[in-house]
Amino acid sequence: MSSWSPAQLRAIAENADLFVSPFREDGATYGTPTQTWALVVDGDVYVRAANGQQSKWYQAAIRQKAGRVRVAGKYHEVIFEPADSGVGAAVDAAYEEKYPGSSAVPIMQGDGPRSATVRISPR
Repeated sequence: MSSWSPAQLRAIAENADLFVSPFREDGATYGTPTQTWALVVDGDVYVRAANGQQSKWYQAAIRQKAGRVRVAGKYHEVIFEPADSGVGAAVDAAYEEKYPGSSAVPIMQGDGPRSATVRISPR
């Protein structure tokens, strides 16, 4: 598995939104881009599904394990995987740091979204 470059991590950290497009069932066609809030924690990129594990994009990402993301106008081919449960507190803190004062932060720190934390890596 490859790593994000410092420039890529900076772009992700500095942009409010990252759009995820897991592959569709055919494993070749990208799904509809879905807006997420991406976070950089210790050099890794994480997103959470606001609707928890019932989210369509989350289910597709976990099932297909790959697709692409768009941030700052650039596309990146990626791997999606469930995040290790040990990063939960760090991801919670990253939401507070990146989106201070947003009423959506407590929602993203709730049990549903927390259970749907995805680690995104370049492929």
